[in-house]
Amino acid sequence: MGGLARRLINEGLLTDAAARDAQAKAAKERMPLVHWIVSHQLASAVDVGMAASREFGLSLLDLNAMNMEYAPTGDVSETLIRKHRALPLYKRGKKLYVATSDPTNLQGLDEIKFNTGLATEPVLVEDDKLDQTIETVLNAIEAASLDVGDDDLENLDLSDGEDEADDDNITRADTESAPVVRFVNKILLDAINRGASDIHFEPYEKKYRIRYRQDGILQEAATPPVQLGMRLAARLKVMSRMDLAERRIPQDGRIKLNLSKTKAIDFRVNTCPTLFGEKIVLRILDPSSAQLGIDALGYEPHQKDLYLKYLNKPYGMILVTGPTGSGKTVSLYTGLNILNTADRNISTAEDPAEINLPGINQVNVNPKVGLTFASALKAFLRQDPDVIMVGEIRDLETAEIAIKAAQTGHLVLSTLHTNDAPQTLTRMLNMGVPAYNIASSVSLIIAQRLARRLCKQCKQPVEIPKEELLKEGFRESDLDKLTLFDAKGCDACSGTGYKGRVGIYQVMPVNEDMGRAIMEGSNAMELAQLAEQQGINDLRRSGLEKVMQGVTSLVEVNRVTVD
Repeated sequence: MGGLARRLINEGLLTDAAARDAQAKAAKERMPLVHWIVSHQLASAVDVGMAASREFGLSLLDLNAMNMEYAPTGDVSETLIRKHRALPLYKRGKKLYVATSDPTNLQGLDEIKFNTGLATEPVLVEDDKLDQTIETVLNAIEAASLDVGDDDLENLDLSDGEDEADDDNITRADTESAPVVRFVNKILLDAINRGASDIHFEPYEKKYRIRYRQDGILQEAATPPVQLGMRLAARLKVMSRMDLAERRIPQDGRIKLNLSKTKAIDFRVNTCPTLFGEKIVLRILDPSSAQLGIDALGYEPHQKDLYLKYLNKPYGMILVTGPTGSGKTVSLYTGLNILNTADRNISTAEDPAEINLPGINQVNVNPKVGLTFASALKAFLRQDPDVIMVGEIRDLETAEIAIKAAQTGHLVLSTLHTNDAPQTLTRMLNMGVPAYNIASSVSLIIAQRLARRLCKQCKQPVEIPKEELLKEGFRESDLDKLTLFDAKGCDACSGTGYKGRVGIYQVMPVNEDMGRAIMEGSNAMELAQLAEQQGINDLRRSGLEKVMQGVTSLVEVNRVTVD
């Protein structure tokens, strides 16, 4: 044994046996010895680096002291940088200095020399810092390639879009125009960075407008020249694999944007023909939102306990209800994540599947070929399921099959579009579902809204007269030592006074009393009164509790709930 391994033994960093074992395993895994030793924590990166410095007669450079902003990373491809773990640091004439933790990697240095035409000189660095710096540099390059300044709007080539006669002749090549590509990428990246949930591309007669829905509120983001409308629409349609020539009917598609090697964001894309072109709306689907955990969603402790209790039941139906954009999908996916264990078979039918969850069998319904929610449910029941999730119960057939599944030993999760939990029960009655089936199958209903959170850095106390508070729905007992806050606005929240959103929930179990009331034909108002008697907070009361906790403002709760 010689070289670096012997040096590590002589300096007391490794035993003879450990060094031989490391050398053998590193060779077997085709990994540099230095990287294998550091990654398996046999010795610290700095100790190994100092030993390599003495062994090879090279100075050890601290990468943290380097300003990588001016590094000639464009001279070497990302593939070579990652393959050989070699990062260009600086260039002097025809010589390229390359950071490496393994100076014996002559093959890598030669390959970089061949591809760049420059003589390569190794610079020894610590192994762990090399990995961190490579990721930082490459991610910055990728982000920069997606970014574009506002000045580029003025530099966009409009020659192909000024004449309306040319609009019908836009080809795929037009969508690859670099300024258009960079501008669309900038819009997508900017929306992600702002935390937007949707992007609207809207053509009008004399104006083109792009808006983001941020914290539930639409805000104008850009107004590119109206002549660009057709080319922006064409670019988005190419990215989402739609029919470029079809502009008469709505289309659905999907875009996957890789932000880095470890993070990707999906966009659900829909086009709709309008008077002056195609309006395109992108829904941003961030898989990390499904990994937030139930504690981050804003459930009160007793509401959370109810949700978890019914999730752990082997059968029954849990319904989540609310308008579009109220966070129903995240609530369902959070529940599925809790249930997603190796001993459960979970299947979902969605339109479409918004977030990919490993370990769960997800199906996109496709009515054009006969794959409806009902037909997918029938297939699931023949596949030995434990948990079934239906994206939405839209018709009697789907409702009947879901109820049958809940009554035969399966846990079923689904959504409905109703205003609150009691109305969900009467909605199912109106669909034609018998009252006894509802009472025996539905176990929990969650109605929800999303309210904007007050910015923690600038929220300010506000004085409201006692009489007004009582009119708003506060109780006398609430008013003792009550401090309410309102939005002010600062740089941290972009001047809105709000940052992020929180859920407001009505979590209503369908217990024996509720089931009896359903069987007796009670209407939604009577069911709501029964729920209140049982101590179930309605959406308004849950919102007021968030106000009392200083999480949101009374103005915001008034916006999303009805007194």
